[in-house]
Amino acid sequence: MTLEPFTPEELQARAIRVRRMITWMIIVAIVMFFAGLTSAYVVSMSGGYWVDIAVPQAFWISTAAIVASSLPAYLAVRAARRGNTGSIPLFLVLTLVLGLVFTWSQFRGWKELTSKGNFLISKVLDNKGVYGVDYTIRYQGQALVLENGQFFLPDDQGRIKPLNADLDEQKNTSSSFFYALTGAHLAHLFFGLVSLLVMLWMAVRKRYTPADHAGLWSGVTYWHFLGVLWVYLLSFLVFVH
Repeated sequence: MTLEPFTPEELQARAIRVRRMITWMIIVAIVMFFAGLTSAYVVSMSGGYWVDIAVPQAFWISTAAIVASSLPAYLAVRAARRGNTGSIPLFLVLTLVLGLVFTWSQFRGWKELTSKGNFLISKVLDNKGVYGVDYTIRYQGQALVLENGQFFLPDDQGRIKPLNADLDEQKNTSSSFFYALTGAHLAHLFFGLVSLLVMLWMAVRKRYTPADHAGLWSGVTYWHFLGVLWVYLLSFLVFVH
């Protein structure tokens, strides 16, 4: 049986399919990673002391930036499909700028956390914010009562047994998970920023065409995914945390 060689068009179509498949495989792997991380978070909340930490205001700026960045990213792919290659670099630059705003606001959010005593490794009593506003300490789901610098269980009506000595030995696991979740996302976003730079360089050289812009599609799809992932993480921290 004679095997006919693939035509250039067929080879190109196969290469595009392979790149798209790899992109989806990477996304699935990242989803599984964060699903495991958030599951471990929920399990850690189930017993002992837990600190509810208010989400830093800067993280809302992060959210606005990364959600807005999806629009110019989408427009870049649409421009490639329509053969409007001249506008692709502009859309990618806008996406990159908003990605950098996201990165900046993440560091601002971490600075806000540390200013209130929440570090990657810290103790429960390291918190310096306003109790009930910036943080709340819970024991087996019950919010502790703070009076005159002492913490008590809510059913300790006579305020007989202060818990500060016990709390002083407790690690702030909540704070550690807070950094783990947001830091892991920022690490993945770093690769997204690098991809944007590569795509921008390719776009300036007019390497994307209506028939072949798989690299642009892959990078933009990954970027959209990062935006959806961040919205999920923020929702998790607001409603579950």
